[in-house]
Order: sequence, then structure tokens, then C-alpha cells
Amino acid sequence: MPDESVKVAVRVRPFNQREKDRSAKLIIKMQGQMTSISNPEAPNEEPKSFSFDYSYWSHDGFKERSDGILEPAGGSNYSSQRRVFEDLGQGVLDNAFEGYNCSLFAYGQTGSGKSYSMVGYGQNKGIVPITCDEMFKSIDKNTDSNKRFEVTFSMLEIYNEQVRDLLSKDNPKGGLNVRQNPKLGLFYVENLKRVPVGSYAEIEKRTEQGTASRTVASTNMNATSSRAHTVVTITFDQIIKSESGSETKKSSVMNLVDLAGSERADSTGATGDRLKEGANINKSLSALGNVISALADLSMGTKKKIMVPYRDSILTKLLQNALGGNSKTIMIAALSPADINYDETLSTLRYADRAKKIKNKAVVNENPLDKLIRELKEENERLKKAMEGGGVMMQEGAGLTPEELEKMRKQMEEDIRAQLMANQAMLADNEESWNEKLAEARTETDKIDTGGADDKRKNKEPYLINLNEDPMLSGVICHFLNNGETSVGRKDASPVPNICLSGLSIQKQHAVIFNKKGVIEIESVSGSGSKTKINGLPLTGRKALCHKDRILFGSNHMYVLMNPLKPDTADNSLPKEITWEYAQKEIAQVKGFATGSAGLSKEQQIVQEQVLEILPMVSEVNAVSEELNKQKSFEVVLISAAAQEGGDVTQSQASKVTVKMKNLLNGNTWLWERGKFITRRYLIQELYQKFLDGEDVSNIPKEQDPFWEPTEDVLIGTSNLFLQSLSYCLDFMDTLNISDYKGQEEGQLKVKLEPCDNKGKPIDEEAFVDDPHELLNKPYHFKLTVETANIHKSRFSKGILVKYSVKNNGKMEEVKTPTVKNTLTPTFNHSKVISIPKLKQENLDFFESGCITLSVYGIQEDTMPDPKLLKLNTRELRQMETMENTTANASGRRATMFGNEIASDTSHLKTEVVLLQRKYERLQQKERRMQQICEEWSKKPDGEKQFEPFYRAVSAVANSTGTRLKTRVQMLNQDGKHVGDGDTISLFVFDENEHELAQEASQNNGVVDYHKVAKHHYPDLQTSKAKTDSVIQEKDDSQGDQDSFGSVDLAPYMNTANSQDSADRSKKFSQNGKRTAFLSDINTKREAIKPVRNAVSEYSANKTSTATNGKRPSSAENNKTESSACVIQ
Repeated sequence: MPDESVKVAVRVRPFNQREKDRSAKLIIKMQGQMTSISNPEAPNEEPKSFSFDYSYWSHDGFKERSDGILEPAGGSNYSSQRRVFEDLGQGVLDNAFEGYNCSLFAYGQTGSGKSYSMVGYGQNKGIVPITCDEMFKSIDKNTDSNKRFEVTFSMLEIYNEQVRDLLSKDNPKGGLNVRQNPKLGLFYVENLKRVPVGSYAEIEKRTEQGTASRTVASTNMNATSSRAHTVVTITFDQIIKSESGSETKKSSVMNLVDLAGSERADSTGATGDRLKEGANINKSLSALGNVISALADLSMGTKKKIMVPYRDSILTKLLQNALGGNSKTIMIAALSPADINYDETLSTLRYADRAKKIKNKAVVNENPLDKLIRELKEENERLKKAMEGGGVMMQEGAGLTPEELEKMRKQMEEDIRAQLMANQAMLADNEESWNEKLAEARTETDKIDTGGADDKRKNKEPYLINLNEDPMLSGVICHFLNNGETSVGRKDASPVPNICLSGLSIQKQHAVIFNKKGVIEIESVSGSGSKTKINGLPLTGRKALCHKDRILFGSNHMYVLMNPLKPDTADNSLPKEITWEYAQKEIAQVKGFATGSAGLSKEQQIVQEQVLEILPMVSEVNAVSEELNKQKSFEVVLISAAAQEGGDVTQSQASKVTVKMKNLLNGNTWLWERGKFITRRYLIQELYQKFLDGEDVSNIPKEQDPFWEPTEDVLIGTSNLFLQSLSYCLDFMDTLNISDYKGQEEGQLKVKLEPCDNKGKPIDEEAFVDDPHELLNKPYHFKLTVETANIHKSRFSKGILVKYSVKNNGKMEEVKTPTVKNTLTPTFNHSKVISIPKLKQENLDFFESGCITLSVYGIQEDTMPDPKLLKLNTRELRQMETMENTTANASGRRATMFGNEIASDTSHLKTEVVLLQRKYERLQQKERRMQQICEEWSKKPDGEKQFEPFYRAVSAVANSTGTRLKTRVQMLNQDGKHVGDGDTISLFVFDENEHELAQEASQNNGVVDYHKVAKHHYPDLQTSKAKTDSVIQEKDDSQGDQDSFGSVDLAPYMNTANSQDSADRSKKFSQNGKRTAFLSDINTKREAIKPVRNAVSEYSANKTSTATNGKRPSSAENNKTESSACVIQ
């Protein structure tokens, strides 16, 4: 048969409730076979388009029938479950009857609808059950007495590179072995249970058995079901008897694979993790991607010699035949329609686009039965001889060490022995009649309790029903609560509890549930130390339970109480159906995390989802730490944009989700980013599984222990240095608060910001500019000096340093101060010159509203703990830490905001004070100049007092913003002689001839003759300025005024400030003493200019009266008069 490409279909689901609540935007469009995706961040960008064999639109356009089945509404292009089966499942079934191997696998991120397409939900059956149902319908229609059918069913799960048989209660430690058939080269699972089935009902019952097994395992082993692959294999044999009496078997193997969630592990925090390579989180999917890429290259002929890496994972070994082998293969890619999942959905489309290039060579599997039996016997003889020969097969081992040769020989012996046993089992199967095997399997199937008979009891008796993060696994386990007491605990308890649970934090005698005629109560077993939560709150004492109450036993066993005898006791605010997500949100709310989505940005929604995802993981890891006594505790930490190293508080940057690990013996801490924690959590699960399997994990090398981490610098806190002063070429010195991620004050940091030349020499303060735009398109340099720090906690005295990132000469640069040791008041005096080759508007914008985040780090060392602490176990240490934290919070420890709004407003206010001072100085000079004009005018004889020149002079000063000019002042010695060239000073000139003086200065290296501007020089004002500056400095350095900006408690995480909060802060800031004092001074000076204003007003009145004599002033003059009055006031 010629090569045939893998068929690829994509299917988009409706919005889920979470996406509806967040007003998600649709990013997928479909037209015919074409699927397009739009980038929500770039709405003007051309959508990316992909073409597939089938594009199924299942997002909207459907209606629900009375029996619950969804079907297209009139005129819509909705693709129902039946249509998907007819296109894909029917093809699988037809190929199976023709004798071809078939494979169908679903790919996509968790929650994208893979399981819905494969298995279905409720009445809307998926491809797998419909295919099985149709297969048996076709078998029942067979009327050929010379043809009989044999169907076997198996179901397995691959998790953490281990294979679990979902139809068997006994799985070996480490999972089932995967072997390779030496003759065919294909891989198979050793000792996998293959159950004969004779009807769809039997397959359905076995599927429910496998699903229940998955649910129990995922809860007990803490295995995340979204990280597991489920493989259903149906072997379909047709035995056809010829006229001569010989029999021929036409065999088809159908692999139906529901792959794990394809979401990429967040590598942001995992980069550089010493244990990253050891984690198998997405190993199988990565390997599958590599196999698909290699096969695509082979099919397109882009590379001639390619080794397809089937051996890289268990999954790819088992799918070897499906990909590039003897199989007709279909892939269905499930797409999320929401904008929040754009990256993952695009990744899925690209994956599917790659897969459609693979070509397979499917052949009909048809052989005479006697030939198959003869070949099996001949192969057995060859294998026995190989076993006896031993070293004959090792001749190609040249260059290997004796140890390697011995290891290889043992491995080959194991493979040969396993193959012998598999062949003998097949021979035994052929000797035993099919009817006998089917009867035996049916007897076992009938004993499986799938809960069908319990539906009637659920209407009469209270019961617990399980919740799982995988909706397909929720509602699978049901425990009825009989009248009297129902004990909950481990199966190794004596007596054995009524409800047996296992896994993290489950005690032998865990809890007791009391049922007295429908009145349900629960109580923890006294002295057991068991952990149970009711509706997110820890269980203390005996508590009455209501209908739909949520119960968490230990770390993983989540149940909902359903009480049909007391349905009215349920809280009216509860949703109709309690889900895993709802229960987790409830726990998050109790822990202080806001879960409402109203008003949240896309980034904040992502953070919220990450928090809800990671909270149960942190609880789980804490439970493992207690059980293995690792003396570590973990907590979720949200770091705001302002508190992040290099964070930009001016952007709508969301908080970062991290996890803090703390050594409970010596107090050392580590902050792990989300990606690193998920990697470590996966390795911790592996370690715990080894512990459950009986391995001694107490003495593993620390380098292999996921709980161990070498000491590293710890982030004490951050300070935000705002840059507004640079817009005006002003120096700025400040003492900044150092705040940790909780907003609590950890100390102060004294810094200085000053404009300078390219060598770091400060420019004189006369470089001050009124309008920042004067700086545009010019080189700009400034110097940042970290002077000193004052840290509160003594544990950081081992060493302190400061780090920050800044763009220097157009490139981001990491800056680090020297480490100062053995003090809590380090002096750094570390300066860095930052250069901007050509100042642009974006630089000014950053100066105005941006900041540089200074991160203060402390050195940590592995110190010896208090001997008393060594006597405590991890649970006791965590309880002691909780009590200490409660005491600290009760004592009202001072906390401040993250430094985002408070520090920003404080810095801006201080800069504003300096700017007001500069304007104040200019107003003083303007006032003095006006006083000079008035004095000169008043001293003139009455005959020379002409209003016209006086009016022009006053108007020119009033309307002028001042021209700054440089001049030289000659210094005199004791003899009254000039000394040197004189000092260069800057003066503001307010006069009619400003323009001429400015031109003269430009022709004389920026300097003008002192005699021409002497009347604008007021030495007494320089003395006044110095006094005012000292007052500003004194006020800035005062510690008592720091709290005038408000010391506030940390608001609940994720809660956004409202407009009233901002108004209250603005009101508080406007009442700040420093700012009010200067505004008052300026108003006083304005009052001092009243005589001039009155003179101008009098002259204006005279001019108006003169206008009646035909000398009406021009509109320009009139405007000048109004303008002057406005400026003076």
C-alpha cells in the first residue's frame, strides 16, 4: 500500500464558565478546512492560518435536546460528537474491519476539550465509546457462520515514565516493564491485562473500572491527572474459516490515546535549576514532539539520515507503530478559544501542522492461524538456544568494559526470558477456546461495582462524592454514610476504618462522621494530629455538616457531602454543581487571596489562575516535608511589580507568583519562581513515591534531594528610586524605605541622584531647566550613588549588598555594589554613571513616571541550629513558626505599601518641593526687579513720571519667564584691587532687553558683561536661598516626618485600590507640612507685589479713560495688561 499521511483534525470548544466570567475574547476562526488564530496583543496583525484535514467548530451554534445531547442549531456550522465520529471514528472502525492497525490520539493543553472529544461527557459520548458501540453493532449483524470475532480490551496510564495497568489492582513498584519484541522490533507492555469482551456494555464497565482506578491513584499518589497519558487498546481479531477448513486471522490493533496536557512548564524560574534535567514533567510530550519532527523531516526528504528517537520515552515506544509505522493514524488537536490561552493554542496548532506531514505504511495484518502457531514455536526454540548460548550474542561488544558487557548480557537474558513467556502465553491462549476465556472474563466483569445500583440509594441516604481537578474523574468515588458512626482512616489501622484512604497527611485513625437520622456531624480523632478542612477552614472539635459542604481529608482527598434528607441546609449562595475549582477558590480565599475576577487585567487574571493552581501543590509539598521530616516549609508569595527586581511600577505589570522555601532550623530562605517550584514538586512526588514503595530515602545525597538547596543571597527587600528630578537637571538625595514582598519595612537605604558630565563630575545647579523638553536630543549623564543602609534584622549582618538594573548607553546593565560584611549599617558609597547618548521623549517619560528598583540582598550561611530545635520534627517546627507569625501580626508590626504608590508620591512630592523652591527663587528675583522699577519711577520728579515707559517696563517683567544669563563677578582683595578673572554666576534677567542680552551672550561663549546685568544681581537673595536649602535638607533628613505620608497595613493580595483610596492619599499628601510651607511662602511673596499690581491697575484705568480721547489701546496691549495681572497674582 502506498504511504499515507497522518490525518489531522482540530476542534475548538465553547468558553468555560471561568472564561465567561472574565469576558474572554474569541481568537479562533474556522472556514472549511482553514483555522485562523488572532494575536490579542496585536489586533492589527494578520491572523496566522493553518490548513488541516478537518476543522471542527464546536464553540457555539448548538442547542440541547431533551435527552441532553447537543446538536447544531438551525443554520450553524456546529460540529457535534456524532459528526466528529463519522469523520474520524468511522474511519478507524472501517480500517479495523479491513485488518489495518489504527491509532487515534488527542493533543492539547489541559482543559482544551481532549477528553470530551475522546470520551465525552454525560449523554454526549466521545469517539472511543461510539466506536466501540458501533463495532459491536456491526459484529451482531454478522450472518457468516465461517467468520467469528474476538475482541480484547486493555487500559493503561503512563505517569512519570511509569506504566500502570488500570484494569489490575496489583501493579508492581516502579510500574510495568516495557519490552521490545526482538523479531518485530516493536515495544509492548509486559504482563498488561488484556480482557476479552463480548459487548459494548462490558467495555463500558471496564472503562469505568479504569477511570475509578485512575481517580484513586491520582489522589493517593498525588499524581496530577493532567500530566498522565491514558492509552486504551482494543485488539480486534476476525477469524475466517476457509472451505478447506483452515483458519486465517485478520488482526487489527486500535490504540486510542488521550495525551497529557500539552501546556509548557513555565521555564522562567526553572532555568539554571540544578535538578531541572532530572524532572520528567513533560518528557514524554517533548519526546513525542521530537519523533514527530524527525518523521516529518523524513517524509519531506529534507534530511536523508535521521534517527527517530522512539526510545526516548515510554510513550513514544508504545506509539512507534502509530507514528511512521504500520498504522492508519488520526490526530485530533483540541483548541482553547480564549485570548488568555493564545500562546498555548498557537503552540498546539503548530504541533498539529507538523504532524500532518508524517507518512505511514499501513498493511493488512492477515495470516493463517497454523502459520502463526508454527512461527511462535520456532521462535521459542531459537530463544531457548540463545539463552543457553549466553555469550554468542555478545561478540559485537568490542570496546566495552567487562562490567558493561555483563550488564548488557543480563539485560538481553531478561528480554529473551520475557519474550519466551509472552510467546508461551500466546500459545496457551490459542489452545484455550475463546468462549472459555470470554466466560471467565465476564464472570470477573459482573463482579465490578460501577455504582449503577447506588443511584437509588443516592436519593435516600447521605453520601460523600469525590472531587478531582480532572472533571472526568470527579463523581467517580462514592461513600455512603450509614446511621451511626463512619470511621475514616488508613487501611493499616486496627480496626479497619469504614472509609479507607491513603496518601499524604492521612492518619490511621483520621476522623469520625456521625449520622443520626440525617443529621451529619464530623470530628477529628483526638490525638491523631489529623488534618481536615470543612469549606476551607480547619476542623476543630465537632462540627455539624450541611448539604453540599466541602470536606478535605489530608492534602488530596476532596469530597462533597450530599444529604438528600436535609437538602434545605445548603447555603443558598452555592452554585448548582460544586466543582474542584470552586473548592480550591474557597481554600484560597480563606488563606487571604482574593478570587474575584471583576476589574482584573489579563495579567492579573493569569496571576490569579496561577495562585489557584499552585496553592494545592504547596499544601501537598508541605505534607511531604512533614512526612519525610525534611524540616522545610513552603508558602505562596506574591511579589508586586514594585517589589520585583527590575520591576517597572509604571506599567500594568502583574504580581509574580513565587514560592518561598524556609529552613525551619536556621531560618534560611529561598524564593523559587513558579517554574522551578513545579519542577521541584514533580521531583518531590517521585521521592515520595519511592518512600511509599519501601525505599530508604532518608540518606540520599543532598545534591539529589529536591528539598536541599545551596545557600544563596536572600532578597531582604526593595526600594524604588523615582527619577522625576532628572527631568529638571536637579540633584536629589533621599532615604528610601526598604520593603519586603509583604510590604513590611526591613530598613532604609540612602541614595543620591545627580546630573553630571560623562566623567561623573556633577554639573552646577544652575543647569536647572524649567521645561524638560529643553534637554531633548542632547547627551545626558547622571550619577546614582548608593551611600548607606540601615537594616533591622540581625540575621542579615553576615553581609549586605545592593543590586539594580539600568539602561546605560542603550543597553541594560546589571549593577552590584560591593558586599559589606558584619554590620547592619553598611556604608557603600558606590557610584555609577549612566549615560544617554541622545535624550528622547521616551527617556523623559521614564524620568517623569519611572523608577529604578534597588534590590537589597543579605548573605546567608549554613549555620548550626539551636540544639533544642533538632529535637522537634517538621510538623512541630511548622506549628511553632505559625504561632510566632501569629504573635508578630498581633503585635502590630509596622507595614508599608509595596512602595509603588506611597514611595512614588513621596518622591514626586520631594521633587516638587525642589521645583517650587526654584520657582520661588525666580519669583523673588522678579519681585525685586519690579520693586527696582517702582523705586526708580517713584524717585523721578513728577514732571518726568511718564506712564507709557513705566507700563512697558512693568509689563515686560510681568510677562517674562526670565532669561538665565551667565556673567563674571570680580572679587576684590583687602586693598580693593580685582583678583583673578572673577567668579562665573548665573542670573535671571527680567527686562525689555532680554533678547539683546541673550544674543550678546551667545556671541561671547555664553557670558555677558556684568555691568549690563548688575541691576539684576541680588546677593542678599543668594544668602536667603542658602538658608531655605538648609531648611529643606533638615526637613528631608528628619525621621519624625516619614510617617506623614501614611503607614498602612498590607491590603489583601490582588485587591486593587479604588478611586476613593487615591483621593484620601492625595488629601493626606496635600496636607504635608513641607509642601504647604513653600506654597504659603510663595503666596506671601505674591502679596508683596501688590503695590506693583495696584500701580499697573491704576495705569490701566488711566489708559482706559484716555481711550475716550481717541487713544484706545490695542487688543494686544489689552491682553498684555490682563496677562500681567494674571502672572502677578
